[in-house]
Amino acid sequence: MMEFFLSSDAILALLTLTLLEIILGIDNIVFISIAANKLPIEQRKRVTNIGLLLAMVQRIILLFFVSFLIGLSKPFYSIEFSWLNIDLSGQALILFFGGLFLIYKSTSEIREKVNMPMHDENEVKNKKIKSFQQAIFQILIIDFIFSIDSILTAVGMTNGLSENSNYNLILMIIAVVISIAIMILFANKIREFIDKNPSIQILGLSFLILIGFMLITEAAHLSETQFLGKTVGAIPKGYLYFAITFSLFIEFLNQKISKKQNQKN
Repeated sequence: MMEFFLSSDAILALLTLTLLEIILGIDNIVFISIAANKLPIEQRKRVTNIGLLLAMVQRIILLFFVSFLIGLSKPFYSIEFSWLNIDLSGQALILFFGGLFLIYKSTSEIREKVNMPMHDENEVKNKKIKSFQQAIFQILIIDFIFSIDSILTAVGMTNGLSENSNYNLILMIIAVVISIAIMILFANKIREFIDKNPSIQILGLSFLILIGFMLITEAAHLSETQFLGKTVGAIPKGYLYFAITFSLFIEFLNQKISKKQNQKN
């Protein structure tokens, strides 16, 4: 067990997933803060912390549920044509539709943030919250909506890392706990950083498109899909880690160049 968690693949997956969970959790922090700000000042911090803890609990519960579904690897139906062969399983279907959802959701979010950056915030602001209980209920709904992206991202980053699915589940839970803990401790600083550098969040959503595509190809691979006589292979996780790391490095360089230019001006 320890050999897996100390392996380079597991450590890299944990670091990358934790970073993505934090980036994707920014909207969650913003919406929880908006809901909390409708309450008296003395209750706001408590509601915000409770909201983030509820987000963690929801995500862990959903991780167990999704991990169970992904464990359904036995084919239950076969599609056979002269040009296409697929052995359908619960695992393949979850990964396939999860990948489609991530691609659709991330592209929609990018479009909305570019064209209507304050749309979701305004919707939350317009909702009436008069009590602590109402705020918690509203936050539970917000947490559930944002948990779906988080869970599918975690599955995409860890699926297939270990033959033991329990190890992958534990890795996902660790990443979720660490990311929520960091958000609780540094929520305001993280939000301020993203506000100053909105391209970071767009970059995070772009990573979801990559992860979604990888989930679809992995679903095809696990269902032993053959298209025109060619078997669909799985995309190695290392390619994904390299793409994310390289993109973040380029973004870091862009930030450094922009700061130097601003200082000169």
